[in-house]
Amino acid sequence: MSSQSTDQQAQVDQRREAQVDPRGLRFAAAVTTLVLALTLILNNPWPLAVQAGVFAIAVAFGVQASPYGLIFKRLVRPRLGPPKELESAVPPRFAQLVGLVFAVIGLAGYFSGAVVLGVVATGFALVAAFVNAAVGLCLGCEAYLLIQRIRAPHSTHATTT
Repeated sequence: MSSQSTDQQAQVDQRREAQVDPRGLRFAAAVTTLVLALTLILNNPWPLAVQAGVFAIAVAFGVQASPYGLIFKRLVRPRLGPPKELESAVPPRFAQLVGLVFAVIGLAGYFSGAVVLGVVATGFALVAAFVNAAVGLCLGCEAYLLIQRIRAPHSTHATTT
């Protein structure tokens, strides 16, 4: 194994080992829901631009390093006590990437004059954030897991008769 592939495997293992408090993910989804709703209510792209920045930070540095993750860690979690369980940080990070894509499409729509595109893209992101906040179902996380299942090599056993 080359040192480059060893380094890549170490990075993958490190990402797999990162664990997050699922309550923090729901907190971030609730704040995201509010920001995206504000974007639509005001018909103003600037809250969406701020949210895109939050998504970008979470994608680049991990959900724990996002502004909402830091607020949860410092202000909310100490009042809740330790979580019952932790979750892998990899699927939520992918979900933040999906959110970033929708936010960028929304911003492109708003700033190019294609307001309907901005509203629709923001609306899709809002629905995903709301579902996560309300019932704990992270649609982007589920998409990540589905992609991983599809990408995984399938072991096929030839049957002989």
